[in-house]
Amino acid sequence: MGRMGRHLLGLANAGLVTAGLLLAAGGAAIAGELGQPSPWEWTLQPSASPVMDNIVWFHNFLFIIITLITLFVLALLVIVVVKFNAKANPVPSRTTHNTLIEVAWTLIPVLILVGISVPSFRLLFLQLDLPKADLTVKATGKQWYWSYAYPDNGKFEFDSLMAQDKQPRLLGVDNEMVVPVNKVIRVQTTGADVIHAFALPAFGVKIDAIPGRLNETWFKATKTGMYYGQCSELCGKDHAFMPIAIRVVSDQEFASWVEAAKKKYASGGTNTFASAAGPTQ
Repeated sequence: MGRMGRHLLGLANAGLVTAGLLLAAGGAAIAGELGQPSPWEWTLQPSASPVMDNIVWFHNFLFIIITLITLFVLALLVIVVVKFNAKANPVPSRTTHNTLIEVAWTLIPVLILVGISVPSFRLLFLQLDLPKADLTVKATGKQWYWSYAYPDNGKFEFDSLMAQDKQPRLLGVDNEMVVPVNKVIRVQTTGADVIHAFALPAFGVKIDAIPGRLNETWFKATKTGMYYGQCSELCGKDHAFMPIAIRVVSDQEFASWVEAAKKKYASGGTNTFASAAGPTQ
């Protein structure tokens, strides 16, 4: 192989390394059902929060970069195979260095990764820098269900267990967390026994619930409806049966639900399970 062939092959290898770093966040996007997984879904769930909007944008941005890198590396490999084979170059060059190409295959991947880091850090700050909350909900992970408390709205708490007879399968619960639409919801998570993880794909939320520690995250649901997630930490034998269901309603419906919940669950503790009839029960 001649001098140029070796340099192009080296550049191709550098491109492959860069592409490998990006593939972890890459993919393609198609529309799915709002708030829950869809049959044969192979991408992100549709967004219903500002954080998830940014995650989807960043995902698509990385996918474009990955595609361009892959096509570029493929073109280099084709050139190496066709132009610098033994038949085309019976007497290979013994040149071992090309300063310009070596600088390029070092500098270009670095510039690409720096360009990716800017929106990446911006997204991390958006997720971790909690804005002023309109409502606080405390989610406690237990083996194997969730308990929800609303410290801003009175001293009541209820459990949320998977309901065998409700759809979607393995995601329906006997009692949903209820929140108002277009409000900043601060979610405080902790674990009562082992480490759990509170995850809602449509909201771009995923945070650990650790015993003895209080973690915080936030979301702002932009559309009413039902949204589903699951515990995303291997927490025991019933880990797969620990869904999260959030019902997003209007301000009026939420106010009605709070008043009913205050009466129904104020003294019931976490042993009184809530009704799944709806947010106004």
